[in-house]
Amino acid sequence: MSSEAINFSWSCKDTWKKSAKNTAWCLLGCAIGDFGTILFFQLTKIPFPTLSIMILAIINGLITSIILETIILIKQKIPLIKSLKTAMGMSFISMISMEITMNMTDYFLTGGAILNWWIVPIMLVVGFLTPWPYNYWRLKKHNQSCH
Repeated sequence: MSSEAINFSWSCKDTWKKSAKNTAWCLLGCAIGDFGTILFFQLTKIPFPTLSIMILAIINGLITSIILETIILIKQKIPLIKSLKTAMGMSFISMISMEITMNMTDYFLTGGAILNWWIVPIMLVVGFLTPWPYNYWRLKKHNQSCH
């Protein structure tokens, strides 16, 4: 086992806070595209297979999350190309895991591609909790320590 693995700590409150903030931004971006897609099909009643709606919702959630994160990075004075690469590279695994678990939750609890008052909070909680430890680990792995 490497010394890096031995020295890793899951107990840094500052890193948990920072990773929670990053995860929340990612969740907001994913939810905009994902929920927007599901709501569109729910309101228009366009006959489209549930699995296809869910796949489209995942794709749109990934796109809106990348766009939102890129805008946030640009506002921090990071050039467009670097912002886009960072948004896609650092958090793409988070976004995919978030999207898949949100849609699996929807599928298992409602049959899929249905938004209502009780499923949305559950989807958001699951979508947040799934990538949060990964985001913490990524912050620690890149030597961003608690200060």
